[in-house]
Amino acid sequence: MSATRLLFLCAAAAAAQDPFEIHIYEYEPLPLRSFTYESHLNYVLKGTRIFDGPVAPMRNQLHFTSEVTAGLGGPFAVGFMLLTAIRPDHSLEYAGWRVLPHFYAPKSWHLPVRLGLVTEFSFQRTTYEENSRRVEIRPIIERHIGCLELTGNPVFERALHGPGVSQGWNFEPAGRIGWRASKTLTPSLEYYSSLGPLRDLPPAREQIHQVFPGGDLKIGERLTWSFGIGLGFTGTGSRLICKSRFELSLGRKHD
Repeated sequence: MSATRLLFLCAAAAAAQDPFEIHIYEYEPLPLRSFTYESHLNYVLKGTRIFDGPVAPMRNQLHFTSEVTAGLGGPFAVGFMLLTAIRPDHSLEYAGWRVLPHFYAPKSWHLPVRLGLVTEFSFQRTTYEENSRRVEIRPIIERHIGCLELTGNPVFERALHGPGVSQGWNFEPAGRIGWRASKTLTPSLEYYSSLGPLRDLPPAREQIHQVFPGGDLKIGERLTWSFGIGLGFTGTGSRLICKSRFELSLGRKHD
């Protein structure tokens, strides 16, 4: 493997391994004066064991993210995240923060699919992400067919500050298949990947491909628990991850 290809591979691995937020974004417009609070709790059971430059080993890291999203009226919303983590032999640490503008195509447009766009600006400590500043563009494409829920996030990400700047845009498609088994339970299968820099995609064995069997459980009218176990299928990236997310709706009821 050439030195250039190895550098591209390392950049792709760092970009895709986002243990703070393992989540498929769905079509979720929020009316004005409506809010959601989300807590993401993820634990890496099998991951890297040694430092990669300033980036700490992923194995046995516990990540806790608090996220608040507010409806701004019409199709717009904005979210804020606070990132924290616990590494082996360390106490709880501040890891960074993010801001996320949301846009959702109104249902009045009568499109054949539900469309949205979330742009994420991330500012992280290099202990957890080699690029201290990055941007992510996450389109949302969703379709419900009876009890079947289909959602795709063809994500494009690039570093704004750090060693990954020269690699340009990375392509990280993700998706979810869900089945509403009842009013409270929706089993699902989620897929996450990093295919690498768009201008020089590495072979599949050097990419990241992960699947998360799990589901969503409604606990009351305003609280939902999402859970899953992630399995990695290549030698790049984490290979066993437990993920959990609680979402609480506040303020005006969502449509």
